[in-house]
Amino acid sequence: MQGGTDAVRRVWEALRSHKVPVSAFWLQDWVGQRETIIGSQLWWNWEVDTTRYSGWQQLVKDLSTHNIKVMTYCNPCLAPTDKKANRRRNLFEEAKKLDILVKDQHGEPYMVANTAFDVGMLDLTHPDTAIWFKQILQEMVDIGVRGWMADFGEGLPMDATLYSGEDPITAHNRYPELWAQINREFVEEWKSSRVGKEKEDPEEALVFFMRAGFRESPKWGMLFWEGDQMVSWQANDGIKSSVVGLLSSGLSGYAFNHSDIGGYCAVNLPVIKYQRSEELLLRWMELNAFTSVFRTHEGNKPSCNSQFYSNQRTLSHFARFAKVYKAWKFYRIQLVKEASQRGLPVCRHLFLHYPDDEQVQRLSYHQFLVGSEILVVPTLDKGKKKVRAYFPVGEASSWQHIWTGKIFTRQGSDIWIEAPIGYPAVFVKAGSVVGETFLKNLRYSDIL
Repeated sequence: MQGGTDAVRRVWEALRSHKVPVSAFWLQDWVGQRETIIGSQLWWNWEVDTTRYSGWQQLVKDLSTHNIKVMTYCNPCLAPTDKKANRRRNLFEEAKKLDILVKDQHGEPYMVANTAFDVGMLDLTHPDTAIWFKQILQEMVDIGVRGWMADFGEGLPMDATLYSGEDPITAHNRYPELWAQINREFVEEWKSSRVGKEKEDPEEALVFFMRAGFRESPKWGMLFWEGDQMVSWQANDGIKSSVVGLLSSGLSGYAFNHSDIGGYCAVNLPVIKYQRSEELLLRWMELNAFTSVFRTHEGNKPSCNSQFYSNQRTLSHFARFAKVYKAWKFYRIQLVKEASQRGLPVCRHLFLHYPDDEQVQRLSYHQFLVGSEILVVPTLDKGKKKVRAYFPVGEASSWQHIWTGKIFTRQGSDIWIEAPIGYPAVFVKAGSVVGETFLKNLRYSDIL
């Protein structure tokens, strides 16, 4: 979320009143915001804005007391901050003096247009860049940060000049790999520097998530997200496309992926409007409760969008599906281990387990498996309260509807399932250890 210290504390209190299990607050605007012609945007200068986040250290301490981490945001670009009144450092000027910025054909820092302002890109082929940026990450960690979005990495200009001398067209796809590598190396180096109880504590860890990638990105990246979907029901760039991206990336080696709950890109023009409706937000919560990460985003135009904290209904729904997400944590841990050993993604297209079923091969965003034991048929259309579930042909097993307990034994059948808001069509393998444990956890949380 965004908004500064008071906003975080206000939302935190609302979450506590609804007994929402929270592992982290992701504060994208920790660096401060500025007004541009397209709205509020971040200052790309990676230090905490102590005006917007006054009492930062106390906020971090208070959250930590409740085992809640603080996550922030950074990317491999830097914006000039001459007009930022309360800056303590000007990282763009520092990088320029160190000669570690990507250059144009005239040997000057290549200023890349980014919506309403221009930025310099770090030259990740320069050996000094990683050393310098790891110091920036260390300073983040020193003020209590335990995770961050490592954004961008996909925009290296095709006519840039690099320290390595390599063709920028060739380096273009390698750039996000280098970006992931720097972040991962820092995490591992920080981890190895822990001593005593700090080293043994599994909660004392760092994590980052990315969107840009290439062949070796899964080797270096810890988590991924799918970028900026529209706040819509569309198949080409909306909630449906988030399922397509989830499954196709899983087949490409990205085992741990997710999307922004509710989507990101809103449009608020006189002739065209895309604004996040409450229904879309609620359905996206239901969907993402069965992905690797359950994470919200206010979107590029927060005031136009329904938010998890907008009203009692959205807060209650968010609490409900945060608990659903928590209820299969035991299985998620198992699937993460399996992914590290075998490369299988957490969320899977059905043909990975039912390759001989021709009907399965025709499915796109309609349904997916979590591991092999949970079948999810999300509601992805506006106003719909039923979905058609397909039960695949393969191993001898039945599927149990988690809300009613009804058992479906007929393989190769399409069946319409009631799916009102709050009760997405989700099934577990009947009698399986995973299924029974999941249901038990849902009962314990008063979800069933």
